[in-house]
Amino acid sequence: MRTRSIASSPSDETLLDAYSAAVTAAVEKARDAVVHIEVKTDGKERGPQGEPSGGSGSGFFISPDGYLLTNSHVVHGATALRVFLSDGRKLPADLIGEDPHTDLAVLRVSANDISYLSLGDSSTIKLGQIAIAIGSPMGFQQTVTAGIVSGLGRSLRAASGRLIDNIIQTDAALNPGNSGGPLVDAHGEVIGVNTAIIRPAQGICFAIAGNTARWVAGLLIKDGRIRRSIIGVSGQTVPLLRKLVLHYRIATETGVLVAGIEQGSPAAEAKLEPGDIIVALESIPTPSVDALQGLLTADRIDVPVHLSILRNFEQRVIAITPRELLAAPTPAPAG
Repeated sequence: MRTRSIASSPSDETLLDAYSAAVTAAVEKARDAVVHIEVKTDGKERGPQGEPSGGSGSGFFISPDGYLLTNSHVVHGATALRVFLSDGRKLPADLIGEDPHTDLAVLRVSANDISYLSLGDSSTIKLGQIAIAIGSPMGFQQTVTAGIVSGLGRSLRAASGRLIDNIIQTDAALNPGNSGGPLVDAHGEVIGVNTAIIRPAQGICFAIAGNTARWVAGLLIKDGRIRRSIIGVSGQTVPLLRKLVLHYRIATETGVLVAGIEQGSPAAEAKLEPGDIIVALESIPTPSVDALQGLLTADRIDVPVHLSILRNFEQRVIAITPRELLAAPTPAPAG
């Protein structure tokens, strides 16, 4: 019988040194690209000297030409933005675009010699891997916390009411001011954008996935906004009668009950009625309000589509042409 000597096993000190080395290396690679954002607004509340009220948050550069990523709720409504770089520079910033529905925004500063971070492939993240948050919680710049990825595929409700999918859950401690800062892996690549905490909970924090951030940032830099379509209904998710599901061979057991219709909207023009239940769009099931919103993408703007609905226990197909969602709702302050 062979036995392994205790001396041949890695000591606790060795393992801790390896962990510390991994975290330290990642922080050294990432920290110079992380900034503190100072926000001034035209709110009714004023500062001690009568200056406009405001707030602060975190962000990080994603390109060498001064583009940086942060949260929409950090910069929404700002009349002036100032960015504090790790080397001590204080620079004014312009808001390039924001998307409250994913709680992301892109700013730009004019500067040279900027360190920036790469947005890694968040689809390769594994439970238990190291997650490191860098930001400016409570105004303390360049603060680092470390933990692990404790959950994947979470959903989080944005301040606009839409659902953000593929949220990363981590136990790396976040506090007010961390919003908009990067969540990086052991290689210093960004796997998420820190966005929210659950105050009563212990060690439950959330970050928007890096792949979502890459997609949103690219469109904001290109167009200044994210285009989406709407049909002009308010609704709620409801269960379907089992006999109707079987009779009409509906692919889902829930649908979207139309509770209200906006005047002059595509739904009004298509003669959709309160009480109708939407079960599919272009033969794609709509088991919830979030599923329906997820199907109303930019490529459906001004393009006729077909809604499958249940009306008075009968299945019908209605032609409707979604229009562009022009104005984004004002986000609430972050928790």
